[in-house]
Amino acid sequence: MATANRPTTDPEGVTGTLSAWLAQLSLDDVPEAVRERAKYLLLDGIGCAFVGAKLPWSALAVEAVTRFEGRGEKTIIGWGRTTAGPAAALLNGTFIQGFELDDFHPLGPLHSASLIIPSLLACAEELENVSGSAFLLGAIKAFEVGPRVGMALHGAEMLSRGWHSGAVFGTHASAVAAGSLLGLDPAGYEDALGLAGTQSAGLMAAQYEAMCKRMHHGMASRNGLYAAHLAAAGYTGIKRVFEREYGGFLSVFGEGHAPDSSQITRELGESWETQRIVVKPYAAMGALHAPLDALFEIAARRPLRADEIVKVDVDMSHAAYHHGWWKVERPLEPIGAQMNVAYALAVAILDGAAMVAQFSPQRIAEDDVWALIPKIEAHHDAGFDKAGATSRGATRVRIRFTDGTTEECFTAVSRGILSPIPGDEVLAKFRTLTRDIVDSRRIGRIEDCVLNIERLGDLKELTGLLAEPVEPVFR
Repeated sequence: MATANRPTTDPEGVTGTLSAWLAQLSLDDVPEAVRERAKYLLLDGIGCAFVGAKLPWSALAVEAVTRFEGRGEKTIIGWGRTTAGPAAALLNGTFIQGFELDDFHPLGPLHSASLIIPSLLACAEELENVSGSAFLLGAIKAFEVGPRVGMALHGAEMLSRGWHSGAVFGTHASAVAAGSLLGLDPAGYEDALGLAGTQSAGLMAAQYEAMCKRMHHGMASRNGLYAAHLAAAGYTGIKRVFEREYGGFLSVFGEGHAPDSSQITRELGESWETQRIVVKPYAAMGALHAPLDALFEIAARRPLRADEIVKVDVDMSHAAYHHGWWKVERPLEPIGAQMNVAYALAVAILDGAAMVAQFSPQRIAEDDVWALIPKIEAHHDAGFDKAGATSRGATRVRIRFTDGTTEECFTAVSRGILSPIPGDEVLAKFRTLTRDIVDSRRIGRIEDCVLNIERLGDLKELTGLLAEPVEPVFR
């Protein structure tokens, strides 16, 4: 582990300021509420990993990756198998992002747990004797950095332009997480951030039918892990990566879109992005949560029966509309169903829910959903865009019924953004996700380890609990 305290190339610049803050931050500097939120985010990510571990596309990835990478010694969550560290990070990130159940940040849209947990886990197993406190501190640093880089690129604008936003700036979160365990000094963090930025990528066309959408954050986690280990070994990265005018991270990914580098260091240590990360109540991409909230609010007023519905209109912001609307046709893969507002609302109307079962291949194939989908149409409301980034999730749902009446609901922001889901609800989600695939005794031990992680002298028990096989969700 690094022990030097070398300065950055430009201590007053954005990259230098961030790197110095990361190097000096201790767990004692982090408010108790932030530490608690981080623990629940870790628990939620683990639940998502268990659900994602044995999905058909995850199983295919495990076999393909381990055939190439070998057995190694690093944990593959839920499989009772091991592989090389970078490959484990790739697979575990793929599991967490495997079924659109994992967290997201509303303004710097990325899925943090899928980037951070795999990187921390692989790094901790490499180093051995890593304490729970060190693991938690690395997670918090990464929870802070990923969204800030995303907001510097105006977050949702990346989605509108066709980038898979979280995969683009997720490399930095992963590099910071692993870099914390490796004890990087300011100069080391500068190198790690530069090495991470040059590995960023992700195309949003993967949302329609490709399995690779599930893997994008896993790739970013792997790349960030590499960045941290290379930096710790003295391999240099791009200096001042956020400030460079030619070939810098913000200048390239934000070209023509006026990136705002001040977002990266704004109120560091005062305003905590960890507390703004949203835990999903639905198994669908984040921009569909407000439409689902609005739909369920209407359903609370009157029963929703498919044969009584004439038309459902959904007004959305530019980013949400382009991310979540196209006219779907059969056959539809689960990834497309979880991205598409028409499918999500149709199955929610029929089932009164939008969780794992609603996006299973068996449910997607049923005729009742496809009879209702043509009645649902989304529209871009440019007025939502004028209010800025905070209105990205604004939605208006109007339902016209056969009796001539109409019900309408406007939702300015989804429930999880408006008021973060409290710890007891996160715990309830974790238990719901895992109850049919993981032994209850094991679940209880994981809850205790994660929610009291600062008390762990090392992570061996938790790692062992994550490693044991789980049952597949779809059988």
